[in-house]
Amino acid sequence: MLSCRRPVLVRGRPLRVGLRPPAKKENAPVTLEFVSTDLTQAENRSIAQRLPLSGTLQPRDQAVVKARIGGDVKHALVREGEAVRAGQLLAQLDSPDLRARLAEKQANLDAGRAQLAIAEKNRATNQALLKQGFISQNAYDNVESTMNIQRETVKSWEAQVAMARNALADAQAVAPIAGIVARQHARTGEKVAVDAPLYTLVNLRQMELQAMVPGADIGAVQLGATVRFTVDGFEGKSFTGRVERINPTAEPGSRTVTVYIAVPNPDLLLRGGSFASGALDLVASAPRPTLPLSAIRSENGQNFVWLILDGKLARRAVVLGRRDEAAGLVQLAEALPAAAPVVAARVDGLREGNPAVHKIAAVAAKTPPPAKE
Repeated sequence: MLSCRRPVLVRGRPLRVGLRPPAKKENAPVTLEFVSTDLTQAENRSIAQRLPLSGTLQPRDQAVVKARIGGDVKHALVREGEAVRAGQLLAQLDSPDLRARLAEKQANLDAGRAQLAIAEKNRATNQALLKQGFISQNAYDNVESTMNIQRETVKSWEAQVAMARNALADAQAVAPIAGIVARQHARTGEKVAVDAPLYTLVNLRQMELQAMVPGADIGAVQLGATVRFTVDGFEGKSFTGRVERINPTAEPGSRTVTVYIAVPNPDLLLRGGSFASGALDLVASAPRPTLPLSAIRSENGQNFVWLILDGKLARRAVVLGRRDEAAGLVQLAEALPAAAPVVAARVDGLREGNPAVHKIAAVAAKTPPPAKE
């Protein structure tokens, strides 16, 4: 006898006896949906990189006034911190030997001039006698020769007097530049030797910052480039300078190049020896494909990015170029596929070939077209 069974209903539909519902595929890839804020695209743009640097500020114009003669400091006329003008007398050295030598040379000159006057009178007298025939030509020539010799002797004494006066003038130390006395090396009453330092003068109106730049970056440094920096002791205040000179040789050990930055200081706020730190504006790079730093991944020392190509994730290795840390951008050495979306969001577990779509685009594709009226 045949038995009759009622059909089993599965979700309202009859299922034949002896058949099982189809099993779902395990580990099926899930389609990743990215919103616009998760994606970006490479854009050609230039990056003006700023190179960090630091150094010590020094007055561009400074001078050490030294003693040109040895002797006692008779008068030291200025002290540290005082402003002086060019040519101003700073110190007077006492040198009795030089004064005595000048007096000696001057006396010799006076005697020589007196003898020259007598010789000139003899020449005039003998010239008249020669015309009247009272003396021979030979006797007149001897008198004229004596006068000429005495004239040359007077010229020699005049030169020696000038030299003695110059030597005595060296006892006066004068300022070669306008500025401020940074240091007084000798006081009144001290005995100094030849070339001993007396004063150090500095001109603070134009400062200079010396900074070391790596040799790999020196090619991007141009004369006139702007440098913005801060100085210890001036919190909240920034200063600006420009590259004025570049040393033509690199330091043997560090392979760095010294850059000299001119810093105007009209209000005399900055002081010599102050430490400054800032950044140098390098030459803007050529336009290259540029991405946000957040889009760059790194694994085992290799940099790469995630792209969405033909609805799937694709991993592409990239070579990085110049960075702009402040703007969060980095240039690429090679271009990426045109208009390819790049994953900028930090998402873990991404795999090559996983389905991926732009969520807005996916929604737009599923939305049915409006009904025609």
